[in-house]
Amino acid sequence: MKKIFIAIISILLVCLGLAGLAHHLEKPAAGGKGQSLIIYNWGDYLDPKLIKKFEKQSGYHVVYETFDSNEAMYTKIKQGGTAYDLTIPSEYMVTKMRKAHLLDRLDKQKIPNMKYIGKNFLHKSFDAENDYSVPYFWGTLGIVYNDKFVKKGAIKTWNDLWSKKYRHQILLVDSARDAMGMSLVSLGYSMNTTSSMKLNLAQTKLDGLGPNIKAIISDEMRMYMIQNEAAIGVTWSGEAHEMMESNHHLHYVVPKEGSNLWFDNFVVPKTAKNKKAAYEFINFMLEPKNAAQNAKYVGYATPNVAAQKLLPKYIREDRQFYPDQTTLRHLQVFKDLGPKKMQEYNDLFLEFKMYAR
Repeated sequence: MKKIFIAIISILLVCLGLAGLAHHLEKPAAGGKGQSLIIYNWGDYLDPKLIKKFEKQSGYHVVYETFDSNEAMYTKIKQGGTAYDLTIPSEYMVTKMRKAHLLDRLDKQKIPNMKYIGKNFLHKSFDAENDYSVPYFWGTLGIVYNDKFVKKGAIKTWNDLWSKKYRHQILLVDSARDAMGMSLVSLGYSMNTTSSMKLNLAQTKLDGLGPNIKAIISDEMRMYMIQNEAAIGVTWSGEAHEMMESNHHLHYVVPKEGSNLWFDNFVVPKTAKNKKAAYEFINFMLEPKNAAQNAKYVGYATPNVAAQKLLPKYIREDRQFYPDQTTLRHLQVFKDLGPKKMQEYNDLFLEFKMYAR
């Protein structure tokens, strides 16, 4: 009887052991069990399905917070409080954050999938050796217009926006750097000028655009353009792409005088508490399949050349969003101009906004 009891106990222990093993095998890869990865990103700028996939694959729990401007993100990172493990600033903000000693130098050996990023998107002036940043998305500033109100092909340059026939028909993105840059380029000046004289001339020209401005807005532009409530919008390529997917009357133009070429980038703040998870996530997002899925969801251009090949032909060959080399040569990357000069940009734009209302 005793032997039978011992045998039964042994069988139960074996079964429990197998059940425990099965339960262990069902769990995601170990590495991040019970740990969090805190990401600080632009709104609606990452496919939520990829976050779930990463959590399942890595075992980390992702905490996802959003910001609506580079400046807001910079202020929060600098003030501390939340120890973000990963954030996504634009090119000029990478320079500013680096100068303020807010960024961790990257160990690129931990990001082997950087090999998939095209050479044209590496070694840019804001981070010549990519010691602090990894390209995430890129795009342009341009003009989206509705052919129900504007003849196809009628808008080709920034200066076309000043035409009297577009009175009270233009939506302008609420960004001092972009609005002032648009005006500077229309006058033949650099978008990175530090000349107060040229900046004042650009603001004076912007004042002349005032009668044509319907509203100066941010995210709401998407809805207004989709619903045919405005004829023209000055916005970024990815925003235009989303609008165009919902309204076939919309078209996007990169003005022939030139415009802004921008890059958003992964960076790791010095205050990050889970740098291991940050590296794993960057590398995960650079997997071609994941990068392609994210590009389709977000609508912006990916610098991941392997991912580009996985995108539908109509996307990767669309010159509105993947411009040719001739167009790219006329585009300018924003530089960090320092707090004093940026305050001048902001003050002039604020004066214009007060005048345009």
